[in-house]
Amino acid sequence: MGHVAFGLLFALPAWFVWNDRASVVFVAFAAVASLFPDIDLWLVKLFPGQVHHHGVTHTVLFVTVASLVSAAVLAALFTGRIDEWIESERFDRSQLFVFSFLGLLAGGLSHVFADMLSAPDLSTPIEPLWPLVDGSWGIDVVWYNASWINVGFLTVMVVVHVSIAYLTTSPDHRHRLLPL
Repeated sequence: MGHVAFGLLFALPAWFVWNDRASVVFVAFAAVASLFPDIDLWLVKLFPGQVHHHGVTHTVLFVTVASLVSAAVLAALFTGRIDEWIESERFDRSQLFVFSFLGLLAGGLSHVFADMLSAPDLSTPIEPLWPLVDGSWGIDVVWYNASWINVGFLTVMVVVHVSIAYLTTSPDHRHRLLPL
């Protein structure tokens, strides 16, 4: 819940850049990608002793590469199809690639950032800047499994998103930064 809440936090600018449906897609990309670095929890089971939690999948490098590859796949699969659903926004392949990449990157980086704030109490330290910087980075601000914080933060982010969506999509209250 905490990772999805951070994904929603990092996706907030979408409401001020794209129209309502495009913003929903961007927020969905970020929310899904906010869980992706924890793929190492599955990889640990497949490759015991070779992979560990908070390892390579919790780095800026991994998140960036995974976002690039996933955005390329999404752009190849959905160019020309997504325009019907999004309506007023039109994405060619390169625009859809950048849009997808930014949404996925926002979600993935939100996960890494959230773990930097909470991971040292239950798990191995996180090394987000590996291989450029060797060593862990983190501040033990929040207890990792504090469900009241995770539920509370997720609730706040959902309320904030719904409120901003209402304010930015109402015909009388268009507050987009970029006129697309």
